[in-house]
Amino acid sequence: QPMTRILGTALQVACLTVLVGACAPPTDTTPVLVVINGKPLSQEEFEYRWSSLPDPARQTYQHSGGKRQYLDDLVMEELLLQEARKLGLDRSFAVRERLERMKTQILLDEVMKQALKTTEQVSEQELDAYYATEARALLPADRIHAAQIVVATAEKAADLKRQLERGSDFTKAAQRHSLDSATRDRGGELGAFKPGAYAPDIEYILLNQKPGLISERVKTNAGFHIVKITGRDPIDPALIAQIRERLRHELLAEKHRKRVDDYLAKLRATAAIRIAESSRLSAQEPEHPVESPVPATTQ
Repeated sequence: QPMTRILGTALQVACLTVLVGACAPPTDTTPVLVVINGKPLSQEEFEYRWSSLPDPARQTYQHSGGKRQYLDDLVMEELLLQEARKLGLDRSFAVRERLERMKTQILLDEVMKQALKTTEQVSEQELDAYYATEARALLPADRIHAAQIVVATAEKAADLKRQLERGSDFTKAAQRHSLDSATRDRGGELGAFKPGAYAPDIEYILLNQKPGLISERVKTNAGFHIVKITGRDPIDPALIAQIRERLRHELLAEKHRKRVDDYLAKLRATAAIRIAESSRLSAQEPEHPVESPVPATTQ
């Protein structure tokens, strides 16, 4: 039943009206739909509350009785509120304290919405730059194919590089000259690329060098490396679109966080805040300024 699913939320909102007033003040001309123990519910207020329902709740009603069912639930809500007042619950300290917390949270949400009401945007240029730095870690690891030759001296590496650029076969040169027993027998083939498995300078070559080119020599503890990219598998355009959308959301979230931080910093910069010298916090942690809590925001 719709009533059992939304009654908790409806009662919270209705109880808040005890503290802050009715949701939509009726006018003299609006017709009355129903009177519950002397309390009228106008057509105007009913339509306002119907339009304020969250979409999932409204859809539930539309499939199980529509507005008539919602009206019946509002009647039951009003009967429960009247009973709560008879019992004096609206004057209970615990209830009023909870209402005050609800009111505070609503005000915090509203002030943050007002401060951050401009919709964040990410330009294609920003997304392109972010994609260039972040997408590599999200792409399939086995799409880069490369081979290497490892020799003992810089001179030997330079000589091999010259021969390879003149047309010498890389596979045969690796089998003949490479000191790396793990790759020598297969012509220097490195296998599937795994981020973090190689020295940073070699990984940079694997990620950025064009296929067919011979790299400059790179020194590691194993010796001097010469690297050749033998091929790059094409990337599925759908995967690229998916990754770009993910990165777009990351950028939007970062921009939103920055706007929140900037707004809170501005409030603090223009506020007069003084912690009493007798404060226990002041005495225990004099070197750390007290940070203001970040209010919840509504996206």
